[in-house]
Amino acid sequence: MSKSMYEGAGRDLGSLETGLIDSYVGGGLSRRSFLVRGSVMGLGAAFLGSILAACGDDEDASPSTGGSTGAIKEGGTLRVASQRPGGPIDPVAMDNLGSYTIATTAFEYLCGKGEGAAIAPMLAESWSPNDDGSEWTFKLRSGVKWHDGTPFTAADVVATLDRLSVGNLASYIEAGAGTAVDDLTVTVKLLLADGQFPYQLSIWNPQSLITPADYETGTTLDGRPSGTGPFKLEKYDIATGATFARNDDWWGGKPNLEKVDFVFSDDIATQITGVLGGQADAIVLFAVVGGDALLSNPDVTVESISGAAHRQLWMNTREGTFTDVRVRQAVALGINRQELLDVVLKGRGQMGNDHPVAPSYEFFDSTQPQRERDIEKAKALLEEAGKAGLAVTMHVPKLVEIPQLAELMQTQLKDIGMDVTLNVISTDTFYDSWCKVYDSEVAPAGCDGGEEFGIVDYGNRGTPDVYLVKAYATGEWNSAHYISEPFNAAVAEYQASLDLAGRQAAIKTVQAIATEDVPYIIPYFYDSLIAYKKNVTGIVATGLGHYYLGSAGFTA
Repeated sequence: MSKSMYEGAGRDLGSLETGLIDSYVGGGLSRRSFLVRGSVMGLGAAFLGSILAACGDDEDASPSTGGSTGAIKEGGTLRVASQRPGGPIDPVAMDNLGSYTIATTAFEYLCGKGEGAAIAPMLAESWSPNDDGSEWTFKLRSGVKWHDGTPFTAADVVATLDRLSVGNLASYIEAGAGTAVDDLTVTVKLLLADGQFPYQLSIWNPQSLITPADYETGTTLDGRPSGTGPFKLEKYDIATGATFARNDDWWGGKPNLEKVDFVFSDDIATQITGVLGGQADAIVLFAVVGGDALLSNPDVTVESISGAAHRQLWMNTREGTFTDVRVRQAVALGINRQELLDVVLKGRGQMGNDHPVAPSYEFFDSTQPQRERDIEKAKALLEEAGKAGLAVTMHVPKLVEIPQLAELMQTQLKDIGMDVTLNVISTDTFYDSWCKVYDSEVAPAGCDGGEEFGIVDYGNRGTPDVYLVKAYATGEWNSAHYISEPFNAAVAEYQASLDLAGRQAAIKTVQAIATEDVPYIIPYFYDSLIAYKKNVTGIVATGLGHYYLGSAGFTA
C-alpha cells in the first residue's frame, strides 16, 4: 500500500491503524472485519472506502435506511408501538429495551451506527487511539446544542464519563479519566488497554448516552427533559406512552416529522394489532410467533436484523438449587435447541451453545462442539447431584417471544424429570426478579436480590464485551452470581488483544469455560424483527431498542 493511500486518512496513523490496513491488504481480514475494525479505530467511511476500492472491493459501504424510496414529505406524526419501559428513563443506568427506545430518541452517543456492526460519527466526528490502545482521543462535533439552547462541549462528555466511571464503565475507567483538551476535544485514559473502547461510548452500549455536565446521577429524562437529538420530550406517561416534538435546531438538520408518539403496551399482540389496525405506523420489535400477520401483509415493510441478540436462562451459582455444576449441565442437556429454533423462531436465528459469542462475530470459534440434547445423561446428572425430580419456578418477562420460549422449555424439561412452574411478569416489575440490587457487597459485587432461575433479554451488540463483562466477569448484570478467575483472565486477554489472532485465541477459551460451567443457558441468537407501514421511510434500527427517526418521514 502506497504512502499516499495512508495520507487519505486525514490524520497521522499509528501502528494499530497501519497494521489493520496492512492485514486487510494482505488478505488477513474480510471486508466486513476491516470495516468494523476500521470504524472502531476512527477511520472515516470515505477513507475505508478508498482502501476497499484500491483492493478491488468497492461495494457500497454506507449504512442504509429502511422503507420506501419515494420523496419524503415534511410534517406528520409517526405513531410507534413500543414495549413499556421497565424502569426509570435514566440515560446512564437504564437496563431494558423499552427504556432504551425512549432515551435514545432525545439523547445521543459519541459514536453512532455504521454498516452492520460498525460504528460511525455521532456527537464525536472522529476518534483515534495511542499506540497501545490505552488512551483514546475524541474530536467532538461543533455547533451542537442541547434542547434548551446551550452549547454541547467537552465538559459534558467529561462529566458523563465521571458518572459512568462508577457505573456502566467501572471496568474501563475511573473518575477523572476524561480530560477536556479544549471545548471540542476529549482524551480518555483507560484502566487497561482496549482496542475496541469506542464501542463502549456507542449505540452498542446503551447506557453511555452523553448528558449535560450538570445532569446529576439518578436524573431521568422525564424528570428533566434534555438531549441533543432530533426530537424533544414533550409528554411522558409510563402507563400509556410518550410524545416527542421536532427539534428544529438539531445538528443533523431539521427532521421531516413534526412529532413522534410512542404507544406503550406489554402485550406484543396488542402492538401488532395496533399496526395492522391503523393505530400505529411502526413497531420497535416483534417476534415470529404471533407476527405472521405483519410478515405476510403487503402494506407493511419488515426488516430482519441478524446479530447477537439472545435470551439468557440464568441459574444462581452462589446459593440455592443450582450451585452444583451437574445440575446446571443437566438443565442445558435437557433443552432441545433445534425445536426451540424451529418452533419459537421459525428458523429466524442461529443455535446457541451456552456462551454469548454469536457466530456473527469475526473471532467466533466454530470448532467448539455443539451441545446436543441428551435426556438420559441429564437424568443421570440430576441423580448424582441429589436433585432428581427437581421442582423450581422460572421467572420470565412478558416480552416478545419469551413467554412462548419458557413454555416450550417447561415442556422439554419434564422429559428429564424437572417440574418447572412459570411466573410470567410484566416488564415494569420483572427486572427486580432478575436483578433487584445493583450495589451489593456480596461477591460478585453488583447484581443481587433477584430470583434463582429465569429468562432475561439481551439485545444485539456490535461486540460481545457488554455480555462478557457485565453478565459474567463483573457483578453489574451477573444474575447467576458467577465467579471464575480463568474466565475473567480470558476476558481480560480478549480486551487487551489488539489484533484478530489474539482475540480469537482468547475467545476460544471464553467459549469453552462458559459452556462447561454453564451459569447461563443461551439456546439461540435471534433475528430482530421491526416493521413499519409502506408509506414510512428513513427509520434506522439496531435490534437493541434504538429507533432513529431523524431522517424518517412519510412518503408523498
